[in-house]
Formats: sequence, C-alpha cells, structure tokens
Amino acid sequence: MTKKDRILLAAQELFARCGYAGTTMKMVAEQAGVASGLVFHYYESKENLFMVAGAELINDMVTELRKVTDETSSGCEALGTFVRAYLDFTIEHEKTFPTIIRCSPFSDDNPDLDREKIAAKFLDLIHIIEDILRRGIEDGSMRDLPVPQTAFMVYGVIVGAVRTRFLTPYDIPGLFAEAREFVLHSVCA
Repeated sequence: MTKKDRILLAAQELFARCGYAGTTMKMVAEQAGVASGLVFHYYESKENLFMVAGAELINDMVTELRKVTDETSSGCEALGTFVRAYLDFTIEHEKTFPTIIRCSPFSDDNPDLDREKIAAKFLDLIHIIEDILRRGIEDGSMRDLPVPQTAFMVYGVIVGAVRTRFLTPYDIPGLFAEAREFVLHSVCA
C-alpha cells in the first residue's frame, strides 16, 4: 500500500470514528505512519481530505453495485441485489463506511462543507436506482412508478436502515433484510 493510500485509509477510519471536527491532520498522519507535511502535500486541507475520503468510498461502492446489478435478469432482481449489496458493503467496510454517513448530503454533521459537491457524488447512487427502476418498469417486473421520486424513497429506506445500525443504540435483528423486503414489496409487480 502506498503512503498516499495509507493516508486515505487512516483518514477514512478516523473520520468514521471521530467525525470531521474530531479528526486532525496530525491524527491522520500518526495513524498512517507518515509526516504531517505529506498529508498536506497529497490532500492540501482537511476539508479536501474529507471529501476525497468519502468520494473514494462511494466510487468503490458504485463500482461494486454496477457490477452486481448488471448480472441480474430483471429490474426487480437488480433492485434486490442493489439493496443487499449496498447493505453488505456497509458491513464489509464497517471501520470506514461511517465516513460516508458523515459526508452525506442527508447529514447535518458538517453544514459548512460544499454540499453541492457532496450531493453530486451521491447522485451516482440515485442514478443507479433510477436506471434499475426504468429497467424494471420496462421489463414488467415493477409497477409503473414515478422514477425520480421512487429512487429517492428507495434510497431513503436504505439510508434509514444504515443510520439506525451505525448511529443508534438499537440492535434490531434482521433490519437490513427487512429493509430490502420492504423496498421490493413497495415497487415490484
């Protein structure tokens, strides 16, 4: 792993655990085992590092979601696969995923950050859902629904389940599986 990659991973873990305000560039450097100046050399500012940390996680997620949904035979199957893969990604990246929660346009943790830039990245996920919905409506596996609104509702269910698991003291057995079933029952024919 390169020093730049170690810095990014350290930042993702620290932002996930400590939040934006609770993380310093010095902490990132120490966890990555590099000099503080190198963190600034690669990422220039804490805000930029935070944005890159979140964007890289989303890029990884989008790549995985596109791969698994492309292998499905219907829109309904693709949506179920999308929801399962999204939720599995959060568990597989438990130490870093909360960074995405903290930089989400659905979060008010950091109101001073460039929310337009953040929102643009999250739209990649919404667009995948929209494509899946269009596919399902076209192949008859989904009811005829307003695609943009339904995509945000589907994403809202996913975000709600993820935030409940990561940010609350509630241990709800089967929450992710039930969220997936709820989405499928809501849109599939």
